[in-house]
Amino acid sequence: MNLELNEFQLQIAETFREFSRKHIQPHVMEWDESQHFPRELFRELGNMGAMGILVPAQYGGAGLGYVEYVLIIRELAKVCGSIALSVAAHNSLCTGHILQFGNESQKRKYLPKLATGEWLGAWGLTEANTGSDALHMKTTARREGDFWVIEGTKSWITHGRSADVAVVMARTGEPGNSHGVSAFIVERGTPGFRGGKKENKLGMRASETAEMIFEQCRVPAENLLGQPDEGFIEALQILDGGRISIAALSLGIAEGAYEAARAYAQVRYQFNQPIGHFQGIAFKLADMATQLQAAELLTMQAAVRKDAGEKITQLAAMAKYFTSELAVQVATEAVQIFGANGYTKDYPVEKYYRDAKLCTIGEGTSEIQKIVIAREALKAID
Repeated sequence: MNLELNEFQLQIAETFREFSRKHIQPHVMEWDESQHFPRELFRELGNMGAMGILVPAQYGGAGLGYVEYVLIIRELAKVCGSIALSVAAHNSLCTGHILQFGNESQKRKYLPKLATGEWLGAWGLTEANTGSDALHMKTTARREGDFWVIEGTKSWITHGRSADVAVVMARTGEPGNSHGVSAFIVERGTPGFRGGKKENKLGMRASETAEMIFEQCRVPAENLLGQPDEGFIEALQILDGGRISIAALSLGIAEGAYEAARAYAQVRYQFNQPIGHFQGIAFKLADMATQLQAAELLTMQAAVRKDAGEKITQLAAMAKYFTSELAVQVATEAVQIFGANGYTKDYPVEKYYRDAKLCTIGEGTSEIQKIVIAREALKAID
């Protein structure tokens, strides 16, 4: 399998590396401290094709693949995990769900606005008491004539308040039935649909996370997305691609933390020499560099196989699990290398440390990834 990047892909990475340094890095701590969600930035990213990376050109998108997608998320995450997280959620979840399961009318109506960043997307599966146990969601949808009436609350939703359109999963059958959930496209401004509590988070603070509340929300019947009662099955397919997103996000955060620690180890002097000359620090950097290579290969392999149309359920879970756990490890060691300075907001590694943890939780916890990996592994010997 060829994992070498071509000139076009290298140029994409360089373009977003420079954009991140120029337009994001100067504001990182300001946005983080105030929990400011920089909505205008995403319109700029839309102009660059970053809000419709996987969307074909006929719908206004960039028409790129998962390899390019990984490169973009990775470069953004090296500078700010929050921005990368929002771009990833918009692309792989809301936009990706409509792209993969929408009918032609739905694609033509929603994808051009989402792909250009004119509209921001959200994706609603999680609820307060049914995180990993999504099949017991409380949100319901019932058919009334030419409408579906949605009732319930979704929690921990990226862009829950600011999204212009959301893909929402609601129960249309019995609790626990994997064929009893349907997906719906709900536009902001629909009566009965509103944003709720915004979460005050440890990390990823510039990426908005909030409730979406549905009270007698009447959605036109034509806004049913995909097949009726198959929304959960379809959502699992969306999450396969989403796990590549989180792997890319994790990889970027880990690389950002590593690069900061490596640079600091060369300029921080103790006992008349750079601390990087001490074996205790040098070996930390050696472990980081080695594990980052492994994470990069695993993530890129998942992207290449996704682009080839192969089944990637196990591989995507492996990439997400390994790389997200590594991000936490690398960020922790980076803080250790910085010592007391690493515990302050004057240096960048404390933010990588805070941001990294979300990667082991969002879009399926590490424990869920291990269930997926084990289930697929055991299939091979049945």
